[in-house]
Amino acid sequence: MNSFFRFNQLWQITSALFREIIREPGVLFWGILFPILMSLGLGLAFTKKADTVRKIAVSRSSGIPGTGNSDLYKFLEMKCIKQQSGPKEDFTWQYELKDDKLGNTLFLFYELDWNEAMVMLKRGTVSLILESNNGKTEYHFDPVNADAELTYLKLRSVIGSGEVHYPENNSEIKPLTVTGTRYIDFLVPGLVTMGVMMSTMWGISYGLIEKRSKKLLRRLIATPMKKSQFLVAQITVRVIMNFIEALVLVVFALITFNMTIQGSITALILMFLAGNLAFAGIAVFVSSHTSNTEVGNGLINAVVMPMMILSGIFFSYQNFPDWSVSIIRALPLTMMTDGVRSIFNEGAGYSEVAVPALALSVIGMLFFSVGLKIFKWH
Repeated sequence: MNSFFRFNQLWQITSALFREIIREPGVLFWGILFPILMSLGLGLAFTKKADTVRKIAVSRSSGIPGTGNSDLYKFLEMKCIKQQSGPKEDFTWQYELKDDKLGNTLFLFYELDWNEAMVMLKRGTVSLILESNNGKTEYHFDPVNADAELTYLKLRSVIGSGEVHYPENNSEIKPLTVTGTRYIDFLVPGLVTMGVMMSTMWGISYGLIEKRSKKLLRRLIATPMKKSQFLVAQITVRVIMNFIEALVLVVFALITFNMTIQGSITALILMFLAGNLAFAGIAVFVSSHTSNTEVGNGLINAVVMPMMILSGIFFSYQNFPDWSVSIIRALPLTMMTDGVRSIFNEGAGYSEVAVPALALSVIGMLFFSVGLKIFKWH
């Protein structure tokens, strides 16, 4: 009887908080319409500024090292600097194209199997795949990716004859139509995970801090409600709202851009819940003590801004210096984004996302436990 009474309390608190949220007009726009507009605009018109370092995959099916009559083989062996030793992720060859007017371009070539090269292309690590076919070099890339096209044009000037020319049929260009290689396929999973972080951090953290500053939480001390019930209700409502917002965005992307979810749907739900748990725990911890909205605003931004920039939402974090990549991968948003993106574009299942999902769950429980311990009503 006592457990039923507590469950009824939790249900009433959750219902009241849910009604409070959906009555706000801004929830519809910022939570549902704004991510859709962002995905539509960036998916149609996004172009990335050219980088000084360009990473290219070289398919091992090219026979490299192999026959010496291949233009690609001659270029890599004679004009490029071969990496002697290093970590597994290091490049195999490098070549610097000097240009005094437009700046130098450093090409890093990775010798990979075709499947490995496709995974790196989907993740945004490389923008183009080279393959030698009957002595001729073939270029595999997304034809609407401006960065990949520019990389192709620059490489074509140095591989083979060394002259830039445009054949009538462009037979060496192999446009990639493989599912998951477009920029929109890269973008939408990032928007989903960023939406979870922003909605959870601002919805829970700022909401609690604002209620504390207005002395509204102080009134709840007189009720028989426990702070754990109140916080669990806050998290439950936010997870439901995040699920609705993410579902609308994903359905829009599936219909508008013909996206597909190549991996396990249940694994995607598991990863989504783990990410919600992680950021909910962090949100409770951030909002557990302060009653100053200005301080709370700064704390929330200190959490969300670095991850929004570093975690590979709009562009690959592989563009950052090599020493920072391992640190970026340890961020909660990076773990969630990489997991969700691998399910969308790489066909990942439970085995691939089990470790990040567990890590996110542990992060959430630890932060929630500490936040609950130090939480104050006023």
